[in-house]
Amino acid sequence: MQFNELSISGAFLIKPELFCDERGVFRRHYCSQEYAEHGITTGVLQGNVSENPHLHTLRGFHYQLAPHAEGKTISCITGAVYDIVVDLRKESDTYMKWESVTLDSEERNALYVPPGCANAFLTIKPNTIIHYYMSELYAPNSYQGFSYKDPKFNFVWPSEVEHISEKDENLPNYLDSIKLIQ
Repeated sequence: MQFNELSISGAFLIKPELFCDERGVFRRHYCSQEYAEHGITTGVLQGNVSENPHLHTLRGFHYQLAPHAEGKTISCITGAVYDIVVDLRKESDTYMKWESVTLDSEERNALYVPPGCANAFLTIKPNTIIHYYMSELYAPNSYQGFSYKDPKFNFVWPSEVEHISEKDENLPNYLDSIKLIQ
């Protein structure tokens, strides 16, 4: 696997090595040794699948607070997404900075989002299925989220959102969400 660090410290775009023959394609999707060599949290405690039948579906900025902050490895099994990673680690040089990547099933790339960062994605192909490896279990009392339209960040999305949950549509802006938990 090839690990390309993004401008957000500790976030990586991961490109697999493909092994192709007459049967098809084989690739390693996760390797604790290779992750550890790049300083990435290696424990996997939970796996999630997000099935998105519609084009331009947005799943919002979600994350968990310490001590349940989670690292995520996100990959696209079918379709494609435009994913934004936001650094929420106050001690980080890239605090409140964001970067976008495209994940798609043809490229077979993955995104590692470190603990203390949030991500959101917009489907850019219909019938998109996303798989996540999570380094922590879901902890409802630690869950946080903020708006994909937050003017503080000036996010650039490739198209208008057509499908979104009521919960994600009504999330507060980031700085307002911080005030709610203090």
